[in-house]
Amino acid sequence: MEKWVYSFIEGNREMKALLGGKGANLAEMKSIGLPVPSGFTITTKACNEYLAKGSELWEGLKSEIFRHLHDLEERAGKKFGDELNPLLVSVRSGSAISMPGMMDTILNLGLNDQSVIGLAKETGNDWFAYDSYRRFIQMYADVVLKIDKYKFDIIFDRVKNENGVDEDTKLSTENLMQIVKEYKNLVLKENRSPFPEEPKDQLLIAVEAVFNSWMNPRAEIYRKINNIPDDMGTAVNIQEMVFGNMGNTSGTGVAFTRNPSTGEKKLYGEYLLNAQGEDVVAGTRTPKDIIELKDKMPRVFEEFVNVCDQLEEHYKDMQDIEFTIEKEKLFILQTRTGKRTAASAVKIAVDLVDEGKITEQEAVMKVEPDQIEQLLHPTFDPEMLEQAEQITQGLPASSGAASGQVYFTSEGATEAKERGEDVILVRTETSPEDIEGMVACKGILTARGGMTSHAAVVARGMGKCCIAGASDIRVNEKEGYFIAGEQRFKKGDFISLDGNKGNVYKGKIQTEKPELSGDFSKFMSWVDQFRVLKVRTNADTPKDTKQAIDFGAEGIGLCRTEHMFFEEGRISVVRNMILSREVEDRIRALDKLLPMQRSDFKEIFEAMGSRPVTIRLLDPPLHEFLPEEKEDIKKLAKEMDISVAHLHSVIEDLGEVNPMLGHRGCRLAVTYPEIYKMQVRAIMEAVVELKNEQNLEVIPEIMVPLVGELKELQYVKQLIIATINEVLMESQTTAKYLIGTMIEVPRAAVTADKIAEEAEFFSFGTNDLTQMAFGFSRDDAGRFIKEYQEKKILEKDPFQQIDRPGVGKLMEIAVDLGKKTREDLKLGICGEHGGEASSVEFCHLLKLDYVSCSPYRVPVARLAAAQAALRFPKHK
Repeated sequence: MEKWVYSFIEGNREMKALLGGKGANLAEMKSIGLPVPSGFTITTKACNEYLAKGSELWEGLKSEIFRHLHDLEERAGKKFGDELNPLLVSVRSGSAISMPGMMDTILNLGLNDQSVIGLAKETGNDWFAYDSYRRFIQMYADVVLKIDKYKFDIIFDRVKNENGVDEDTKLSTENLMQIVKEYKNLVLKENRSPFPEEPKDQLLIAVEAVFNSWMNPRAEIYRKINNIPDDMGTAVNIQEMVFGNMGNTSGTGVAFTRNPSTGEKKLYGEYLLNAQGEDVVAGTRTPKDIIELKDKMPRVFEEFVNVCDQLEEHYKDMQDIEFTIEKEKLFILQTRTGKRTAASAVKIAVDLVDEGKITEQEAVMKVEPDQIEQLLHPTFDPEMLEQAEQITQGLPASSGAASGQVYFTSEGATEAKERGEDVILVRTETSPEDIEGMVACKGILTARGGMTSHAAVVARGMGKCCIAGASDIRVNEKEGYFIAGEQRFKKGDFISLDGNKGNVYKGKIQTEKPELSGDFSKFMSWVDQFRVLKVRTNADTPKDTKQAIDFGAEGIGLCRTEHMFFEEGRISVVRNMILSREVEDRIRALDKLLPMQRSDFKEIFEAMGSRPVTIRLLDPPLHEFLPEEKEDIKKLAKEMDISVAHLHSVIEDLGEVNPMLGHRGCRLAVTYPEIYKMQVRAIMEAVVELKNEQNLEVIPEIMVPLVGELKELQYVKQLIIATINEVLMESQTTAKYLIGTMIEVPRAAVTADKIAEEAEFFSFGTNDLTQMAFGFSRDDAGRFIKEYQEKKILEKDPFQQIDRPGVGKLMEIAVDLGKKTREDLKLGICGEHGGEASSVEFCHLLKLDYVSCSPYRVPVARLAAAQAALRFPKHK
């Protein structure tokens, strides 16, 4: 029989896929003797089975749950739902990959009108019992009954105001009893049935709610952002409650064994006395620095420090730990690998190696490739920062710098990003429902919350700047403004956040390039030791080329020559060439472009030195260089001294129903061979000049785009070779070169053995290959791809991550066929996928020679390539 439920004493950390990260770690901590409250875990398999059965618990699972509940009663010496000595439990989610705040939790489950009296008598603490009861009703109503949390907050805040109380802990027992009564009346009104009194019913319905939360919108969005498969499911952990709200000898907190923002080896976290866990992360009360616990409860603090050291040593990584103190007794409720900023991730990895805790290979596997890019982006210009007006200060919850326009809702932030605006999301406090707005924004500012609040944890995981707990500001989300001091900032106003110091500034502040630390250089040197794939860059200018070299690029995998045509002073010459009716007129225009292109190539070759440079000959259709707006057409006609009507007719002639499948790429060379002749001449003249002037040996890789038929490549290749020979004869010199093609038409992939007869290298243009393989327009697919993902037709956007079963299969066919014809065929990829970690891994498995990506993705690709080599050593 399938086993659906495991006691904590039956599991271990190797069972993460089955028990979820939380359940596996609770079992592991129990096994090494840490003070973990007893409990049991319902498996992720049970979650998937539940969803497959139409979201219904089955009798076999219920029996297992109640059997383990009975065992828990025996260990605790308490009875679930008992009127004299009640056992209360927490019900928490726990997926295999941490998803903080994305799914649901219920605390104090098992309370009702009878057991709350028993809890009060058994503990001798009426206040605590009714505080726990009001918390349970609100959480259960929110999570299970879907009654909006704010409706309970209105009651709670009203009772506080009526009694002149500013802190939750100052409410009397009578106040709490009144709140419980009003909460239950609210449930009756909203739910049209009384609050459930039977504890076993409460438990089963809570388990269903946690399973269902796996499919809630915020969890789905989080999984999509973090590439977490939908079929992993969540476990449910049912654990004996321990109570941090039993007075000032009790408390709760969250701590990291190292600073998650900087990586500093120093205990970092917060706690609250007389509180339960949600109080810390929700930001409803301002927590204290964990170090202050040393003065309040020195013995407990010393024990906690020892536990932190033990856990970090055991897991060989920085840990994020949740704890509760009940009457000066410490309990550990959770440990997990802590979310961290990119800078922190690198520092911690390097420090752990230096401390002898992990190897260099293990260090390389501890940093997410996408995190690396976060280190490369600008910070605020110090001079401008000095002159900027600071309007408030909060806690530096996630490092970095961000300027943008203020928005107060997730919807507003998302819409503003779609309009191309940089967004700062400002909230009183964030909640998991804000996930889309947090994805859309550049930075987050909250009035409440601490360093371990929801905003802080999620922002660090996303690598976004965040300032939390800016308590001096007043946020009116409904009206769309916040007040800092005497200033009012409304929707659309610019502010700037310094996430390293917690400072908030008025207006927009210029940024500058960051300086990469010694830790980064050391870490990347390890990365380069282990990777097999070379990493090139897509670069069209000397500036991009130099930037990419700084980031470790080993060549250029794609130089798009058409980008050079759009520069000032050139576009008019290009248009002259396009509008020329006679070949002679077109050649005259191309003669003017020749020295410009030669100069471009020369500068790029100089910047790259002896590194390889792949230059793609003109690819886009010619109409893209012509204006579309009426005023622009009139202006161009005047400049060229032709009639508007004539210009309109040329533009119409060049127009195509489907230009992405039209007259572009090598097809242009068939019709207008003089264009490719000019470009090849410019390339080779630059090569010759550098050889003569600087003795620099450049071996250009000339790439023909959009080939689908061998004879196309044969025709263009003859044209290229003839032009090269002309240049070399004129200069009376010799030079090496390669001629290859892009594999971006499916027909080229399946006839790659023939194409390889003429091509010395293949470069996979996966943008177009994906477009043609799926029959999706890359420019329009965004309108429906989201629907495909939501409806589980596609798991990933194929334009962001290589579709291995389809596009990947075409690539695999092309590699196999091409290598059979030409053993020394050079293979690379230059589509946008070249900087995406999963796609880089696939390229490693295909045994390509290199990937090519944008300059800022070069370090990402380097790390992804190293991790692929370590995961799949047989594919080296």
